Amino acid sequence: MPINLKDLDVVPELAGVSSALIVPCNMCPAVTVALREGKPFIQLFKSFFKSAPFARHIEALQSRLEEEGIHTRVFNSNLPHHFFVCMWTSGRRKKLRKQAEQYEAVIVLGCDSATETVREAVESTDCKVVQGMEVVGFTNAKLKFKLPCSITFEDGKIIPISRQKKEEDP
Repeated sequence: MPINLKDLDVVPELAGVSSALIVPCNMCPAVTVALREGKPFIQLFKSFFKSAPFARHIEALQSRLEEEGIHTRVFNSNLPHHFFVCMWTSGRRKKLRKQAEQYEAVIVLGCDSATETVREAVESTDCKVVQGMEVVGFTNAKLKFKLPCSITFEDGKIIPISRQKKEEDP
């Protein structure tokens, strides 16, 4: 199952920045948000391969950043093979680098691996890389297909990563 993530407050990290490119991973964070909100992950006939709950989550982040005076844009793709940031092709990484050159910061909505992928892709730019989510554990849920062609998750729970659980236990 996907990694479960929690949101981080990116505003303090963006002090003095007037523009940011939001780079979302469209799998683990989207599953996390859909499960947290109890909404369908994807509704194929409404939005094909776009998670509506995650799209609203990103829009809310953009609104908050706009209130802080930070202009944002989302680096998006609706192609399934671009869903996992950590497995992007070199071509996708080059496209990110080119767009990131127009911004002061890049906000990654994904796990540590996604953040590292973005950090490596934009290292030749002057962009500050800000991690917008933090790993909590693994998502364990039942995948359900509902008519008309909705993909949802039920009975979700968070399973701690083994090493983290051992460190927390006395």
